Amino acid sequence: MLLKKEIFKKDAVELARFLLGREIQYNNCRGIIVETEAYKSDPASHAYKITPRSRIMLDSYGKWYIYFVYGMFFCLNITTNEGEPGAVLIRAVQPIDGIEAMEKRRKTTELLNLCSGPGKLCTAFGITKGLNGTDLNEKIFLRHCNKLGKFEIGKSSRIGISSGKELEWRFFVKNSPFVSKVK
Repeated sequence: MLLKKEIFKKDAVELARFLLGREIQYNNCRGIIVETEAYKSDPASHAYKITPRSRIMLDSYGKWYIYFVYGMFFCLNITTNEGEPGAVLIRAVQPIDGIEAMEKRRKTTELLNLCSGPGKLCTAFGITKGLNGTDLNEKIFLRHCNKLGKFEIGKSSRIGISSGKELEWRFFVKNSPFVSKVK
């Protein structure tokens, strides 16, 4: 069953936890979300200062926010928090379908490395900035899913930030070998 857009009116932190175990689908590829990060108007967020790029985090919920980072990778977020800034970064997924296409795009056959980071995920699925601003379930789909069964949720500081490290807004499926490799 597809997730409804109205769900994303809620708080980004709550939704970051909720999205774990849900299925994402795009471009004949599917995966189970195993790692997320929440962003609101905190110093690590693009919405800390609203710009034309980050305005989508303030003005919408249930839209895909896709941006280019480090001059080389796309990152996939879903906007949240009706009436205030918010988004959830999809950090990692466990691939379940379209694996051959993902391997071609990523130029690797290492299953655990296909989608174990936000840039890897976007490359594997073929997600680009051209999808920025599209509605949930217009082109990129999110579904309820029960493929992981019961799992424990871990939390930590978000990865790759210099401000807001005290906020433990990174959530992940404990013991999943598909989460980002934290150094």
